[in-house]
Amino acid sequence: MADGDRRISIDDLAHPWLPWPIRAGNTLARPFLGRLARFDETELLEAARRRTGLADFGDGAFRTPLAVLLRALEREAHLTPLGCLMARQFLLQLLATRLRVEDLVRRHPEILDEEIDAPIFILGLPRTGTTHLHSLVAQDPALRSLPYWESLEPVPPDGERPKPGAVDPRRRRCERALRFQHWALPLFPMMHEMTSDAPHEEIQLLALAFSTMLFETMYRVPSYRDWYKAHDQTGAYRYLRRALQMLQWLRGPRRWVLKSPQHLEQLGPLLAVFPGARIVQTHRDPLPVLASLVTMTTYALRLQSDGIDPRVTGHYWSTLLEDLLGAAVTQRPRVPPGQVMDVRFHEFMADPLATTLRVLTFVGLPPGPAARAAIERHLHAHPRGKHGTIAYRLADFGLDAAERRRALRGYQEFFDVPDEK
Repeated sequence: MADGDRRISIDDLAHPWLPWPIRAGNTLARPFLGRLARFDETELLEAARRRTGLADFGDGAFRTPLAVLLRALEREAHLTPLGCLMARQFLLQLLATRLRVEDLVRRHPEILDEEIDAPIFILGLPRTGTTHLHSLVAQDPALRSLPYWESLEPVPPDGERPKPGAVDPRRRRCERALRFQHWALPLFPMMHEMTSDAPHEEIQLLALAFSTMLFETMYRVPSYRDWYKAHDQTGAYRYLRRALQMLQWLRGPRRWVLKSPQHLEQLGPLLAVFPGARIVQTHRDPLPVLASLVTMTTYALRLQSDGIDPRVTGHYWSTLLEDLLGAAVTQRPRVPPGQVMDVRFHEFMADPLATTLRVLTFVGLPPGPAARAAIERHLHAHPRGKHGTIAYRLADFGLDAAERRRALRGYQEFFDVPDEK
């Protein structure tokens, strides 16, 4: 329902409504949940080999986090029958992609000679303007970003390479998946608009190593989260570089612009693998960020999980956000001063064009007329809140605004981030 300022309130977070075909399918399949919920590592690996006709997954280090994730999905995630099928499909797609990456590199070892030159990484929590800034910076024709369809399937399957001018089948599959998501979760575009061609996070590529915070944002998997936070992530970032080298070899060597909130607490591994990286970090009052983030993630959980408790979700994401912002403070000294730029949300929203031009100048790409015109076109086509807005309330998740303000004040003071009214 809409509140007084025409924002939509989501009133079914604890008892979510889903379209009747999904409800009916889950009801009919529930007696078979014991079989659907089995996430057997050996069977998944064999299924991926059958799907691709390939056998070599490369370095076997990925199998340890994969095993931890599979146990967590089976025991902790409270997946519905649809959720089980979706999770299995997602894991199979990652394993198939890994097989295709390794096959391509084996046949073309020159891929590993590709230079990843001074990549641009946009860091920041979700809801701090990272997606908008990423999309605007990516309008510069000198830069290479990762469209959503390509992040899901970076290597075309054999026999699916499109002819010149034809639509890539991977893009069509991505668009079908987005249509389903928008049908099942009609309010999601108000919180995070997604299209097949828009620049997307490279976290899907990090997932090829099965060691990434992506999985805890999709599923309730606390034991996997604990494993991830306790282990060094340099190996996963090396695999990210391998994937970027492959993509660059496939579609041309242009400088990358990337983004993910994961990097906030992984600056050590990121800089170890990409020492010439340029860091652009966004900042916003963490209270509205937290309210928006827990609403979005709780709403999205309904598509795959049972027994959603907004208070549990609120506590989980409140802790995660505090950890990420704490790491952003403690790890900032690792970044050479000339390689980092801070962007504050209120300044970015006041003048997105000027902010984007400053970012491009900072990374060594003073924008010419073509880049500026492309940025202006994108701004005109993507006004803020064009799909409507959601009412976000911390109290819906059992969170106390004053307590959270005190807990997060150190981050705000360190980066000079003002409170929002």
